[in-house]
Amino acid sequence: MKLISWNVNGLRACLKKGFLDSFQFLNADIFCLQETKLHPDQVELELPGYHLFWNSAEKRGYSGTAIFTRQEPLSVTYDFGEAHHRQEGRIITAEYPDFYAVCCYTPNSQDGLRRLSYRMEWEDALRAYLLELDAKKPVIFCGDLNVAHQEIDLKNPNTNHKNPGFTDEEREKMTQLLSAGFSDSFRCLYPDKTDAYSWWSYRSAARERNVGWRIDYFIVSTRLMPHVENAMIYPEIEGSDHCPVGLLLKPFSTSGE
Repeated sequence: MKLISWNVNGLRACLKKGFLDSFQFLNADIFCLQETKLHPDQVELELPGYHLFWNSAEKRGYSGTAIFTRQEPLSVTYDFGEAHHRQEGRIITAEYPDFYAVCCYTPNSQDGLRRLSYRMEWEDALRAYLLELDAKKPVIFCGDLNVAHQEIDLKNPNTNHKNPGFTDEEREKMTQLLSAGFSDSFRCLYPDKTDAYSWWSYRSAARERNVGWRIDYFIVSTRLMPHVENAMIYPEIEGSDHCPVGLLLKPFSTSGE
Protein backbone atom coordinates (compact mmCIF):
# COMPACT_ATOMS: atom_id res chain seq x y z
CA MET A 1 0.00 0.00 0.00
CA LYS A 2 1.27 3.43 -0.94
CA LEU A 3 0.38 6.66 0.84
CA ILE A 4 1.28 10.17 -0.28
CA SER A 5 1.07 13.46 1.60
CA TRP A 6 1.43 16.84 -0.09
CA ASN A 7 0.92 20.43 0.96
CA VAL A 8 -0.27 21.80 -2.36
CA ASN A 9 -0.36 25.45 -1.22
CA GLY A 10 -3.67 26.02 -2.96
CA LEU A 11 -5.14 23.13 -4.93
CA ARG A 12 -6.63 25.35 -7.63
CA ALA A 13 -3.21 26.85 -8.29
CA CYS A 14 -1.54 23.43 -8.16
CA LEU A 15 -4.02 22.05 -10.70
CA LYS A 16 -2.68 24.65 -13.14
CA LYS A 17 0.88 23.45 -12.42
CA GLY A 18 0.47 19.79 -13.28
CA PHE A 19 -1.23 18.35 -10.19
CA LEU A 20 -3.16 15.71 -12.13
CA ASP A 21 -0.02 14.47 -13.89
CA SER A 22 1.77 14.23 -10.53
CA PHE A 23 -1.24 12.51 -8.99
CA GLN A 24 -1.22 9.83 -11.68
CA PHE A 25 2.56 9.42 -11.51
CA LEU A 26 2.53 8.95 -7.74
CA ASN A 27 -0.26 6.38 -8.02
CA ALA A 28 -1.11 6.30 -4.33
CA ASP A 29 -3.75 4.24 -2.61
CA ILE A 30 -4.29 7.04 -0.10
CA PHE A 31 -3.50 10.62 -1.09
CA CYS A 32 -3.52 13.27 1.68
CA LEU A 33 -3.48 16.99 0.89
CA GLN A 34 -2.90 20.02 3.06
CA GLU A 35 -3.49 23.72 2.48
CA THR A 36 -6.12 23.05 -0.18
CA LYS A 37 -7.44 26.62 0.31
CA LEU A 38 -10.88 25.84 -1.05
CA HIS A 39 -14.35 24.48 -0.46
CA PRO A 40 -15.34 21.51 -2.64
CA ASP A 41 -17.83 23.63 -4.61
CA GLN A 42 -14.94 25.79 -5.81
CA VAL A 43 -13.23 23.09 -7.86
CA GLU A 44 -14.18 20.51 -10.46
CA LEU A 45 -12.08 17.44 -9.79
CA GLU A 46 -12.78 13.98 -11.12
CA LEU A 47 -10.55 11.16 -9.88
CA PRO A 48 -12.09 7.89 -11.06
CA GLY A 49 -11.57 5.07 -8.60
CA TYR A 50 -11.13 7.37 -5.60
CA HIS A 51 -13.38 8.45 -2.77
CA LEU A 52 -12.88 12.15 -1.99
CA PHE A 53 -13.16 13.66 1.50
CA TRP A 54 -12.70 17.36 2.22
CA ASN A 55 -12.30 19.42 5.37
CA SER A 56 -12.42 23.12 4.62
CA ALA A 57 -11.75 26.08 6.86
CA GLU A 58 -14.64 28.33 7.77
CA LYS A 59 -12.60 31.16 6.24
CA ARG A 60 -12.57 30.74 2.47
CA GLY A 61 -9.22 30.49 0.72
CA TYR A 62 -7.43 29.40 3.89
CA SER A 63 -5.96 26.17 5.23
CA GLY A 64 -7.97 23.00 4.50
CA THR A 65 -7.21 19.30 4.07
CA ALA A 66 -8.39 16.45 1.88
CA ILE A 67 -8.04 12.68 1.57
CA PHE A 68 -8.47 10.86 -1.74
CA THR A 69 -8.60 7.11 -1.21
CA ARG A 70 -9.13 4.06 -3.38
CA GLN A 71 -10.46 1.94 -0.53
CA GLU A 72 -13.56 3.34 1.09
CA PRO A 73 -12.77 3.92 4.79
CA LEU A 74 -14.75 2.29 7.55
CA SER A 75 -15.38 5.78 8.89
CA VAL A 76 -14.22 9.35 8.33
CA THR A 77 -14.17 12.09 10.96
CA TYR A 78 -13.21 15.73 10.76
CA ASP A 79 -11.20 17.80 13.26
CA PHE A 80 -10.80 16.90 16.93
CA GLY A 81 -11.15 18.26 20.41
CA GLU A 82 -12.68 21.57 21.47
CA ALA A 83 -14.51 23.99 19.20
CA HIS A 84 -11.57 26.34 18.67
CA HIS A 85 -9.60 23.46 17.07
CA ARG A 86 -12.43 22.85 14.60
CA GLN A 87 -12.56 26.04 12.54
CA GLU A 88 -9.63 25.75 10.12
CA GLY A 89 -10.12 22.36 8.42
CA ARG A 90 -6.81 20.99 9.67
CA ILE A 91 -7.54 17.32 10.42
CA ILE A 92 -9.21 14.41 8.62
CA THR A 93 -9.16 10.92 10.13
CA ALA A 94 -9.95 7.92 7.94
CA GLU A 95 -10.35 4.54 9.61
CA TYR A 96 -9.25 1.40 7.77
CA PRO A 97 -9.29 -2.22 8.95
CA ASP A 98 -5.63 -2.16 10.03
CA PHE A 99 -4.98 1.48 10.96
CA TYR A 100 -6.17 5.05 11.20
CA ALA A 101 -4.85 7.53 8.63
CA VAL A 102 -4.74 11.08 10.01
CA CYS A 103 -4.11 13.91 7.55
CA CYS A 104 -2.90 17.05 9.32
CA TYR A 105 -2.02 20.65 8.52
CA THR A 106 -0.43 21.94 11.72
CA PRO A 107 -0.87 25.65 12.52
CA ASN A 108 2.15 27.79 11.79
CA SER A 109 3.53 29.76 14.73
CA GLN A 110 3.74 32.76 12.37
CA ASP A 111 6.00 35.79 12.28
CA GLY A 112 7.01 37.00 15.70
CA LEU A 113 5.79 33.66 17.09
CA ARG A 114 2.45 35.36 17.68
CA ARG A 115 0.63 32.04 17.44
CA LEU A 116 3.13 29.93 19.35
CA SER A 117 0.99 29.72 22.50
CA TYR A 118 -1.94 28.36 20.48
CA ARG A 119 0.44 26.01 18.69
CA MET A 120 1.54 24.56 22.03
CA GLU A 121 -2.09 24.01 23.05
CA TRP A 122 -2.82 22.39 19.69
CA GLU A 123 0.15 20.05 20.01
CA ASP A 124 -0.91 18.80 23.42
CA ALA A 125 -4.52 18.29 22.37
CA LEU A 126 -3.53 16.56 19.15
CA ARG A 127 -1.10 14.22 20.90
CA ALA A 128 -3.89 13.21 23.28
CA TYR A 129 -6.18 12.59 20.30
CA LEU A 130 -3.59 10.45 18.51
CA LEU A 131 -3.02 8.42 21.66
CA GLU A 132 -6.77 7.80 21.91
CA LEU A 133 -6.74 6.44 18.37
CA ASP A 134 -3.58 4.44 18.98
CA ALA A 135 -5.24 2.67 21.89
CA LYS A 136 -7.73 1.22 19.38
CA LYS A 137 -5.48 0.45 16.39
CA PRO A 138 -2.19 1.74 14.91
CA VAL A 139 -2.02 5.27 13.52
CA ILE A 140 -0.45 6.72 10.39
CA PHE A 141 -0.19 10.47 11.00
CA CYS A 142 0.92 12.52 8.02
CA GLY A 143 1.05 16.03 6.72
CA ASP A 144 2.71 19.40 6.95
CA LEU A 145 3.60 19.45 10.64
CA ASN A 146 5.37 22.81 10.40
CA VAL A 147 8.45 21.78 12.36
CA ALA A 148 11.95 20.65 11.51
CA HIS A 149 12.61 18.29 14.39
CA GLN A 150 16.40 17.95 14.29
CA GLU A 151 19.21 20.11 12.96
CA ILE A 152 19.68 17.58 10.15
CA ASP A 153 16.14 18.45 8.99
CA LEU A 154 16.96 21.91 7.67
CA LYS A 155 19.83 23.49 5.78
CA ASN A 156 20.67 26.33 8.16
CA PRO A 157 19.79 25.36 11.74
CA ASN A 158 21.96 27.99 13.41
CA THR A 159 20.46 30.97 11.64
CA ASN A 160 16.91 29.62 11.96
CA HIS A 161 16.98 28.82 15.68
CA LYS A 162 13.93 30.37 17.35
CA ASN A 163 12.26 31.04 13.99
CA PRO A 164 8.78 29.60 13.36
CA GLY A 165 9.13 25.88 12.73
CA PHE A 166 12.45 25.56 14.53
CA THR A 167 11.82 26.86 18.02
CA ASP A 168 12.85 24.80 21.00
CA GLU A 169 9.19 24.61 22.01
CA GLU A 170 7.97 23.19 18.70
CA ARG A 171 10.81 20.71 18.48
CA GLU A 172 10.13 19.54 22.03
CA LYS A 173 6.49 18.84 21.16
CA MET A 174 7.66 16.58 18.35
CA THR A 175 10.02 14.85 20.76
CA GLN A 176 7.12 14.31 23.15
CA LEU A 177 5.01 12.79 20.39
CA LEU A 178 7.77 10.41 19.32
CA SER A 179 8.38 9.47 22.96
CA ALA A 180 4.71 8.54 23.34
CA GLY A 181 4.94 5.52 21.04
CA PHE A 182 5.30 7.01 17.56
CA SER A 183 8.13 6.99 15.01
CA ASP A 184 9.30 9.36 12.28
CA SER A 185 9.31 6.79 9.48
CA PHE A 186 11.76 8.61 7.21
CA ARG A 187 14.31 9.32 9.94
CA CYS A 188 14.02 5.77 11.29
CA LEU A 189 14.96 4.40 7.88
CA TYR A 190 17.48 7.12 6.98
CA PRO A 191 18.92 8.40 10.28
CA ASP A 192 21.93 10.10 8.72
CA LYS A 193 20.54 11.29 5.38
CA THR A 194 21.25 14.97 4.84
CA ASP A 195 19.87 17.48 2.33
CA ALA A 196 16.49 15.69 2.37
CA TYR A 197 13.89 18.43 2.42
CA SER A 198 10.20 18.85 1.61
CA TRP A 199 9.76 22.64 1.70
CA TRP A 200 11.72 25.53 0.22
CA SER A 201 11.13 29.25 0.44
CA TYR A 202 10.20 30.98 -2.79
CA ARG A 203 12.94 33.49 -2.01
CA SER A 204 16.57 33.49 -3.16
CA ALA A 205 16.22 30.47 -5.48
CA ALA A 206 16.11 28.29 -2.35
CA ARG A 207 14.74 25.25 -4.16
CA GLU A 208 17.31 25.39 -6.92
CA ARG A 209 20.04 25.57 -4.25
CA ASN A 210 18.25 22.97 -2.07
CA VAL A 211 18.18 25.31 0.91
CA GLY A 212 15.18 23.68 2.50
CA TRP A 213 13.40 22.20 5.49
CA ARG A 214 11.90 18.76 6.12
CA ILE A 215 8.56 19.65 7.69
CA ASP A 216 6.30 17.09 5.97
CA TYR A 217 6.15 13.72 7.68
CA PHE A 218 4.73 10.26 7.95
CA ILE A 219 4.66 9.56 11.68
CA VAL A 220 3.51 6.03 12.51
CA SER A 221 2.72 4.07 15.63
CA THR A 222 6.04 2.47 16.47
CA ARG A 223 4.52 -1.00 16.32
CA LEU A 224 3.74 -0.31 12.64
CA MET A 225 7.40 0.19 11.71
CA PRO A 226 7.88 -3.51 10.80
CA HIS A 227 5.21 -2.95 8.12
CA VAL A 228 7.03 0.08 6.66
CA GLU A 229 8.89 -0.85 3.50
CA ASN A 230 10.06 2.64 2.59
CA ALA A 231 9.56 6.36 3.26
CA MET A 232 10.04 8.66 0.29
CA ILE A 233 10.54 12.33 -0.58
CA TYR A 234 9.86 13.58 -4.12
CA PRO A 235 11.78 16.88 -4.55
CA GLU A 236 11.56 16.60 -8.33
CA ILE A 237 7.77 17.08 -8.25
CA GLU A 238 6.88 20.75 -8.46
CA GLY A 239 3.62 22.67 -8.34
CA SER A 240 3.95 23.92 -4.75
CA ASP A 241 6.61 25.24 -2.39
CA HIS A 242 6.34 21.78 -0.77
CA CYS A 243 7.01 18.48 -2.49
CA PRO A 244 5.12 15.24 -1.84
CA VAL A 245 6.33 12.72 0.71
CA GLY A 246 5.38 9.06 0.72
CA LEU A 247 5.08 5.88 2.74
CA LEU A 248 5.17 2.34 1.35
CA LEU A 249 3.64 -0.37 3.51
CA LYS A 250 4.07 -4.11 3.25
CA PRO A 251 0.80 -6.04 2.95
CA PHE A 252 -1.07 -6.74 6.15
CA SER A 253 -1.52 -10.50 6.42
CA THR A 254 -4.42 -10.21 8.84
CA SER A 255 -6.64 -7.49 10.16
CA GLY A 256 -5.04 -5.70 13.10
CA GLU A 257 -1.31 -5.32 13.64
